[in-house]
Amino acid sequence: MTTAHPRPTTRTEEAAVPAPVDAGRWPDVATVPKASRPVRTVAAAVVRHALGRLPLRVRFPDGTTLGLGGPLIEVRDPDAFHARIGTTGLIGFGESYMAGEWDAPDLVGALTVLASHAAELVPAPLQRLRRLWALRQPAAQRNTASGARDNISAHYDLSNDLFALFLDDTLTYSSAVFRGFPAEYSLLAAAQHRKIDRLLDLAEVGEGTRLLEIGTGWGELALRAAARGAHVTSLTLSREQRDLARQRVREAGLADRVSIELCDYREARGTYDAIVSVEMIEAVGAEFWPVYFRTLDDRLAPGGRVALQAITMPHDRMLASRDTHTWIQKYIFPGGLLPSVEAVDETVREHTGLAVTRRDAFGAHYAETLRLWRERFTERAEDVAELGFDAVFRRLWTFYLAYSEAGFRSGYLDVQQYLLTKESTR
Repeated sequence: MTTAHPRPTTRTEEAAVPAPVDAGRWPDVATVPKASRPVRTVAAAVVRHALGRLPLRVRFPDGTTLGLGGPLIEVRDPDAFHARIGTTGLIGFGESYMAGEWDAPDLVGALTVLASHAAELVPAPLQRLRRLWALRQPAAQRNTASGARDNISAHYDLSNDLFALFLDDTLTYSSAVFRGFPAEYSLLAAAQHRKIDRLLDLAEVGEGTRLLEIGTGWGELALRAAARGAHVTSLTLSREQRDLARQRVREAGLADRVSIELCDYREARGTYDAIVSVEMIEAVGAEFWPVYFRTLDDRLAPGGRVALQAITMPHDRMLASRDTHTWIQKYIFPGGLLPSVEAVDETVREHTGLAVTRRDAFGAHYAETLRLWRERFTERAEDVAELGFDAVFRRLWTFYLAYSEAGFRSGYLDVQQYLLTKESTR
């Protein structure tokens, strides 16, 4: 396989930001934070230090340029750009994009360069002082039973119609597995079924299997498992997802085999032959990883199998950022945190009787999945607007999808399929 190059995002594809921004809906985008001259000066120096040595071109209104050449970042309002970065770091960098204070004709390309050098962007002395300057995660976003419901609802209950605009007909919101690159949107549904079938095969789901799914999505995996003859209990915290998943189950004539429940994983009961959980651990939070994996252990019958799909990040970066508040947590996934491979292995080993039997990585496939979603979202921008989502939201989601794609293209992020097994008592 060859790695496909992302199609650059053009200016005409990006939603223009109205003036003024709706301060009621986007208070931290509408108002540039107050920053003293020393703060802006230090921020400008950090930006010059960080970007000046990268394969980028950073252009300012006065004609000044930084970088060694490459994808263009055009800074339209340097004072606001530096004030935001100086006061809220990478959150400010994202909010500055949302406000239209900087832009990039090839947004994925520019963000891929930044992701490739993530560990070097902040000078070492400031890295060592990270606890002093980095924003802390809000206590309200802890993934307690009540907090997790609010965090999940903030993203997944936005609108089923919104997700339907850019997902394929399976309504699957996780990485697909393609036969080859570059991928085409017309093949995305088949690639999602390929991913689901791999997970069901790992868990050995078949006729009569008692299957627990943690994280329903919109029900495609449950439907596919039931079609194999499994009896599926699927848990979600999203009312929107539950309602549509139940409708899809009824329409498929599988209501006798699939139960969709509005239930926290910690409240699960019963014993199951197999458990499948797709990109759910990212919403658990480090504090509750031991609880999550103990739940898998407690609910799994002896001799059973768990198929887990998880997005991962480098262990050192996870340790450095796990207690800080990020742009993605503030605007996309409150309370979320990506684990590292080492963190998963350690948590399973120290808190369960499960064994990590197999792990397969396929990050390049996620980059392609995100490219297809991003292009589809861009193409249907007018439909997104008709649903009531304004220009700032559209820039927010353009940045989110491009930011995520860049993470996988750079290798900073990866996605894994795990097989966890439990020894039989026989």
